[in-house]
Amino acid sequence: MDYYTILKLIWGVILCVLLIGLGLMVGMDMGVGTLLRFVGRNDGERRTALNIIGPHWDGNQVWFILGGGAIFAAFPTLYGTSFSVFYVVMILLLFSMILRPVAFEYRSKADSKTWRSSWDVVFLISGFLPMFVYGAAFGNILQGVGYHFDWTGQYYQDESFLSYLINPFAILCGLMAVSLSVYQGGTMLALRAEDPIYSRAKKYASAAGVVAAGLFIIGGIRILSLPGFILTAPVDTAMPANPLHGQHVEIVSGGWMTNYHAHPILWVFPLLGIACMITGSLALRADKCALAWWLGAGSWIGTIGTVTAAMFPFMMPSSTAPDQSLSIWNATGSVYGLTCMMIIALVFMPLILSYTSWCYYVMRGKVRVSDVVNDPHSY
Repeated sequence: MDYYTILKLIWGVILCVLLIGLGLMVGMDMGVGTLLRFVGRNDGERRTALNIIGPHWDGNQVWFILGGGAIFAAFPTLYGTSFSVFYVVMILLLFSMILRPVAFEYRSKADSKTWRSSWDVVFLISGFLPMFVYGAAFGNILQGVGYHFDWTGQYYQDESFLSYLINPFAILCGLMAVSLSVYQGGTMLALRAEDPIYSRAKKYASAAGVVAAGLFIIGGIRILSLPGFILTAPVDTAMPANPLHGQHVEIVSGGWMTNYHAHPILWVFPLLGIACMITGSLALRADKCALAWWLGAGSWIGTIGTVTAAMFPFMMPSSTAPDQSLSIWNATGSVYGLTCMMIIALVFMPLILSYTSWCYYVMRGKVRVSDVVNDPHSY
């Protein structure tokens, strides 16, 4: 195996880790926003929920930036194509992400019930929509995206952006991502809040874990017969980033199961996901909130791992020009770029994990309604 191929595989693993971190950390904050009006029945309780994630939510956005940055630096062909094909969806995502920090800063600036209730709705939208889009994106990619390249390398979009949002499988995947987000956010609230927020958050999170498991199983059954993409001829794994030649791809019913048939060990990912979702819900009912939080991390590992194992080596298959599908072999940057970025990742990834862990450790403990209400500096 040559050095370029090794670099491509390493960056594929790094991207998976970043996507898991995004779902776990950013999804947790989004879940709190989605649950805000349900776990908090008055202004004090809602402010308490916001202050539980208040010290961490902006730091958790690093995972969102790192995910996009990794695609930009390590997979430039994928970045240019996917961000263009999903342009309208990205604008919706960006708009909702902009609303969220504004809501944090402005919600408590005016002592008005109407004012604060309006911002609570913003939290609901900016919590639900990004995670729905995140999950729906996986659903769309699994079905194949309508695009092709001409001889100059210019891409052309062959389907309306509405088809990427409004189709049953994408909606199912989007709702599953929202369910995992609600599970993680509710678990965080249960971990750091007291009654009555604790009891409500635990109830919603436990239910969300079961719903996520159910949707995951339904999605898995659908994938058994979903048209999947398979390579029909050996490829040069060290090929340049050129989707116009170098691979032959066919769309086959149940094609996404090919890797699972060839390597049964890969079944550990879907089994891990289902086990963690169900066990996490049981842990919450048994008041084991810390365990439930870590089981939520296992749920994201199992979910992203399941999709990655099914799709490898594809990253964004084309439903209209299968041979031009973007894969880990033909969508990566240069050897020099991947090497430089790997050195940067080896330095900064441990730093990010270290300071994130330190922040959560220092700011551990329960957040009480009375403390938040009487603190003029709280959200």
